[in-house]
Amino acid sequence: MLYKTQRAMRTRRRAALQRGVVAVLDVGSSKIACMILAFDSSVQMNAAEGMSAIARHGAFRVIGVATTRSRGIGYGEVAAMDETERAIRTAVQAAQKMAGIRVDHVLACLSGAAPQSCGISGTVTLENGVVTEYDIGRVLSECDMPDIGPGRDVLHAMPVNFALDHRSGLSDPRGQRGNRLSVDVHLLTIDRLVIENMLECIMRCDLNLAGFASSAYVSGISALVEDEQELGAACIDMGGGTTTVSVFLKKHMIFADSIRMGGDLVTSDLSQGLHMSASLAERIKTFHGGVIATGMDDRDMIEIGGSTGDFDRDHRRVSRSALIGVIRPRVEEILEEVWARLESAGFDHMPGRRIVLTGGGSQIPGMEILASRILGQQVRLGKPLRIQGLPQAAAGPAFAALVGLALNAAHPQDECWDFVNPMADRGRLPLRRAIRWFRDNW
Repeated sequence: MLYKTQRAMRTRRRAALQRGVVAVLDVGSSKIACMILAFDSSVQMNAAEGMSAIARHGAFRVIGVATTRSRGIGYGEVAAMDETERAIRTAVQAAQKMAGIRVDHVLACLSGAAPQSCGISGTVTLENGVVTEYDIGRVLSECDMPDIGPGRDVLHAMPVNFALDHRSGLSDPRGQRGNRLSVDVHLLTIDRLVIENMLECIMRCDLNLAGFASSAYVSGISALVEDEQELGAACIDMGGGTTTVSVFLKKHMIFADSIRMGGDLVTSDLSQGLHMSASLAERIKTFHGGVIATGMDDRDMIEIGGSTGDFDRDHRRVSRSALIGVIRPRVEEILEEVWARLESAGFDHMPGRRIVLTGGGSQIPGMEILASRILGQQVRLGKPLRIQGLPQAAAGPAFAALVGLALNAAHPQDECWDFVNPMADRGRLPLRRAIRWFRDNW
């Protein structure tokens, strides 16, 4: 996103929190989910703190949740504008009906748009010996913007580490004394056209966008516990069309990526390998799937129904081991690609190295064991954190990104556009002086 666009969305988010109601929207390849949050305006706060006090307390509850089958979305990106618009409208309207209230502002996330991570840094000398908000803006403006390539924008720009003189690892140096302030910033860039298409869909639904986030980021917020975010861990969100990877350290995301493979490929393999419809393959994968075969699976026969009119075809039976034989190779391919991305990010050199699997695809039986064998790390299955009012039906791994987006709405991490950039207007001064000179001398 452009700098001004991001700041405008942050302003809309604060306005939505002040009104007390905001919606979060997860636009995925297999489902579109909407959750409406009500913020408690009874939290005591002074005028100086404003709505940030509510954000810090996290005083919100879920008052409406709805999901619908995703239409017009492929690999986490808009493939058919009209179908995506109708699906978003369906999810938002159903959530509004459950909540009994209309929402105007929404925060959204998606898993596509080819995210890429890079790091930048900057250093300034303090003018008064004490770090102020102005100094944070100065040091951020000193970071050299890398060449992110044509057609790409910055989605997240997170200060992940501050250093004051010889002391590093500071999360918030404001108010501390020193002489030299440095910062390391993690940039996550995305394909501009993909995001513009998604923004167009949301605006066509008569909604104001109050924030946009990467699914990789919000899934990590939701599925990783505090110790894992502090010591270093990776969150792998296995969705329908994509699998996202995020790495956290010192409670900050330091790497994110997305793989254009997910549970839909497994369903497609079953549909083609066992000659059945995609809907039937999805049902069989959900109820009988697995990735670790045992001796019992050869004798465990699964009835494959159908409605073709051919008796033999509509009353076939396959063993569960045959089913696993189709599912496992594709899952192994996805996990091997995940490990390649983690390895390129230097995950092996982190102190924690725990891996958390979440998302709908992680629920296949045996996934934890297979992932441990391929990734060679401590692996656990992660569910999203519990939040007040969340129905049990929306508490599973498939809703990790949605819950993480709600947590991010209440507890937003500082990003570059949250600070006043003292360098923003510097480029205008020479132009103004030139205009004045021409006016006075010609």
